[in-house]
Amino acid sequence: MKTKRILLGLAFVMVASFLTTSLSAQKKMDLNLDKSKVVWTGKKVTGEHSGTVMLKSGNLMMKGTKIIGGEFVMDMGSIANTDITDEKYRGKLEEHLKSEDFFGVTKYPESKFVIKESKNLKDGKLLVKGEVSIKGITKPLEFEVNSHQHGDSHHMSGLIVIDRTQFDIKYGSGSFFDNLGDKTIHNNFELKFDLMF
Repeated sequence: MKTKRILLGLAFVMVASFLTTSLSAQKKMDLNLDKSKVVWTGKKVTGEHSGTVMLKSGNLMMKGTKIIGGEFVMDMGSIANTDITDEKYRGKLEEHLKSEDFFGVTKYPESKFVIKESKNLKDGKLLVKGEVSIKGITKPLEFEVNSHQHGDSHHMSGLIVIDRTQFDIKYGSGSFFDNLGDKTIHNNFELKFDLMF
């Protein structure tokens, strides 16, 4: 009985030690909001528009040099246009993007991306896999990331392409409406990100 207790005690110590080591090897890195930027681009038959959207929060979970998790929250009410010089026209576009035709920011003030896993590629690149939630709809998403360590800081950049119709944003889509002509808006929009942790 005494031997059994000793063995159980040793097993408990070993498990506790393993869990402590495993957890200590993981590191959470918070997003530097002041040094991070997200630029959106939406295209249509007759051209394109671009602008910014602010990140509300973000973090990475690291294990060594590998990204094992993370979460990013965007403030959809911060959507702004940067390519239109006419203030009135720019305001109308921003208001339309925030309306129910597009992102419905009154009802859905935030969009979120959660990292599930990552895979190392060549030349400092990573394949990041996770889930994006827009307008209450969650879909899988994966994209390549340029990832570099700078001392205690971490830099990530890349381009995400999202099909808006997967999130019930169908306004001006040729996939759902006929005879739109030059008013057709492409289904895909882009998010170019530059993040510092």
